[in-house]
Amino acid sequence: MKVLDAPAVEQKIRRMAYQIYEHNYDVDELILLGINNNGYRFAELLLGELERIVPWLVRLFRLRLNPAAPDVDPIRIEGIATSQLRGRSIVVIDDVANTGRTLFYAMKPLMETLPASVQTAVLVDRKHKSFPVQPDYVGLSLATTVQDHIQVQLDRPFGVELI
Repeated sequence: MKVLDAPAVEQKIRRMAYQIYEHNYDVDELILLGINNNGYRFAELLLGELERIVPWLVRLFRLRLNPAAPDVDPIRIEGIATSQLRGRSIVVIDDVANTGRTLFYAMKPLMETLPASVQTAVLVDRKHKSFPVQPDYVGLSLATTVQDHIQVQLDRPFGVELI
């Protein structure tokens, strides 16, 4: 079942970009950390919107972690040293938040430094939290069963389906 079509996804991205701007209006620079593949692609789309509306620098980096074994494999931020995140405003971005585990473990490298702020953004937030993570910016909240699967298409044509 299609939950969001392409125009709806584009509208959600635009709205979230404005929310991020409004919450961070007083920063000089914003760091976006896109998780793995789809989270990174969603972060690229948010970056495109943010670059159109914000008067300051926005930079994007990929955060790599293994969602199946986040406590076993190393969690890496590509393209910037963790120490360079000190005093920065950061938004950690993923496509879907289910249990909250991926976003929870994505915070691990950020604990090695002292950012000015850390926020989270997801396109779809499912209500199955097992970890204490509540996204700051959400495109769509869905109450689903644990057996349901959310498929997010972030290359044109955009779309979100409940399978």
